[in-house]
Amino acid sequence: MSDVQTKLAQLKATAEKQLGDCGVSNIDHEKLDGYVNSLKTMVNNKDAVLVSGLDASELDTVRRNFVEKKLGVTDKDKAMAAIGSVVDKMSGIKMKSRPAFYYLVSEALR
Repeated sequence: MSDVQTKLAQLKATAEKQLGDCGVSNIDHEKLDGYVNSLKTMVNNKDAVLVSGLDASELDTVRRNFVEKKLGVTDKDKAMAAIGSVVDKMSGIKMKSRPAFYYLVSEALR
């Protein structure tokens, strides 16, 4: 297994644990794998694989680059409400995994 594959596997394991900690018992692994694999070029950048729930500019970037561009949700209030609910749900997790965060945001917008 290459170094990148090893790091992606670790990233997925962390995301699965965090999702479990947030009460997700039936994980859609295909969806989660997509979020993990989207980070393969940035897996060595710790800031890129984590989300800060306290940084308003980062949360707005999540809204623009993930919620709008990837999920197609253009309603800013709806998007920010979903992101806020995920920040609350993950409040007990200091280092929030980006794939877990994205997974929960996508679920909140369903």
